[in-house]
Amino acid sequence: MKHTSFTDYSLRVLIYLAVNAGRKSTIAEIAAAFDVSESHLNKIVHFLGKHGWIVTIRGKGGGLILSKAPRDICIGQVVRDTEGGVVPAECFEPGGGHCLIRNCCGLQGVFSEAVQAFYAALDRYTLADVLSAPQLVAQALTFHRLRPALVATDPAAQ
Repeated sequence: MKHTSFTDYSLRVLIYLAVNAGRKSTIAEIAAAFDVSESHLNKIVHFLGKHGWIVTIRGKGGGLILSKAPRDICIGQVVRDTEGGVVPAECFEPGGGHCLIRNCCGLQGVFSEAVQAFYAALDRYTLADVLSAPQLVAQALTFHRLRPALVATDPAAQ
């Protein structure tokens, strides 16, 4: 199952905040780290704050922090929240959609089982579980953020 870019970046924001626990992060620095627009992240941060995954602190000295410890953030629940009511096939829509064979087709049961297995697997993991190497994640994000400046000043890169 493929998730949306909204879910992808929501998880990245949570990972970034977990790696930088103990300090407030800004949308600007997260956007730079992942090379994504700040306006796109604004929507994601607003959503994550509204659903209680992060705390947003406004004003001077403000920023973003996780609302819970990484071990208390279930990946499956984050994906459920960010994906909303995504349905794997038309027959899952309210009223069954427009499929002519929905009442006699076995795909609905197959897809239902697959979706349940997908979320069951995600439910076994927390944000802490996916951060098995937080120092490496932090280094990768820092390197990405510094890379344009290094390339511009490195004579060997020209």
